[in-house]
Amino acid sequence: MTARMDAKFAALKEQNRPAFVTFVMAGDPDFDTAQAVINGLPAAGADVIEVGMPFSDPMADGPAIQLAGQRALEAGQDMKKTLQIVRNFRENDDTTPIVLMGYYNPIYIYGVDTFIADALVAGVDGLIIVDLPPEEDEEFCLPAIKAGLNFIRLATPTTDDARLPAVLANTSGFVYYVSMTGVTGSALSNPTDVAEQVNRIKGHTDLPVCVGFGIKTAADAERIGKDADGVVVGSALVSAIGDSLKDGKATKGTVSAVHDLVADIAKGVRAARA
Repeated sequence: MTARMDAKFAALKEQNRPAFVTFVMAGDPDFDTAQAVINGLPAAGADVIEVGMPFSDPMADGPAIQLAGQRALEAGQDMKKTLQIVRNFRENDDTTPIVLMGYYNPIYIYGVDTFIADALVAGVDGLIIVDLPPEEDEEFCLPAIKAGLNFIRLATPTTDDARLPAVLANTSGFVYYVSMTGVTGSALSNPTDVAEQVNRIKGHTDLPVCVGFGIKTAADAERIGKDADGVVVGSALVSAIGDSLKDGKATKGTVSAVHDLVADIAKGVRAARA
């Protein structure tokens, strides 16, 4: 496994605070703007960065992230450019873990072995592939793990105790708990329910449990961060990009719109156990 992920969560555990995991789409609204957004996330307060791999049929994504993927694809983003963004980021940051998140189809088209090799060279730490269930682990998960990439699995409110061991079997890095059924960008779930689910998952694994879907504000992050090992924010950041555009193009305020929101939510993350 790439060591950055384990080192980051160990350091945060010592500080007794949850990780702030941020998601943005590679190439949204264009390559250079996306690069600037991603490069500035750690200074704004991000501990782990999830980078979306644009795909034309993102079935688990809500409207905001679907639109981000469409903008990226229209601007010419592809897998090579996504890996290039990671390579560029690594020129100045060798400690912040980067996770590529998306669907299997673009990886399959790129070529599994080639993708794994290129991702490692670029400096990718982990993968979240939302449409590959544990039953398909031999297809991609096991080769990725063998090569040294973390494979991060999603657990949901419908993942019962009978199903959970299969979900966790080949998971590493952290477990991503999706706090609701539905698509990204929906409303935040009851924090009490989330706490119960996080504790239930922790009964099955020693991995950190990060919670996402529906966290939009510093107050949301503070509530969820009391119990979760990490707080994941995606749709709110992608919406900040979308709202800053003029005629679909980046403006002078696009990059700062994201970084300002990250800095604000980071205060909530850091206050969660203060």
